[in-house]
Amino acid sequence: MPTARLPTDADLAAQAAGLAEFLGARGQTIVTAESCTGGWIAKLLTDIAGSSAWFECGVVAYSYEAKEAMLGVQSQTLERTGAVSSETAVEMVSGALARYGASVAVAVTGVAGPSGGTPDKPVGTVWIGWKRRGGYARAELFHFEGDRDAVRRQTVAAALDGVRRILTS
Repeated sequence: MPTARLPTDADLAAQAAGLAEFLGARGQTIVTAESCTGGWIAKLLTDIAGSSAWFECGVVAYSYEAKEAMLGVQSQTLERTGAVSSETAVEMVSGALARYGASVAVAVTGVAGPSGGTPDKPVGTVWIGWKRRGGYARAELFHFEGDRDAVRRQTVAAALDGVRRILTS
């Protein structure tokens, strides 16, 4: 089976530009809550001139403490399921939307590597959560392959694609 082509910087920029146009045309705003991508989604979106019209804020929360303080993730959730879980992704995206206000939020948490993987959550395991204002949070599990950059790049692409999908559903 052929390996999927990794999204290039140009691919990601085009994807972000398309989302920006969509948000701007509808007067909607976005907030990002990122762990394994380290702010890459927020950077892509704010690289676009005029992003202040539709980009609310971005939160990079790596540690348990940051996830709790900045996004309202429950310590019990982190202790029970860990940072890389559906429950944590849902609490991250819900907390971002509640705390920072926007039309839509996206959250990512995963194991980008090269270390940190476990048998249950190997490198490349990523949970992405999305939520629209007034809607329900949903999270999806991904298993990406490749090195740290490849895992993060694929995560950014999937996160942006999911925002577009949730806004058009």
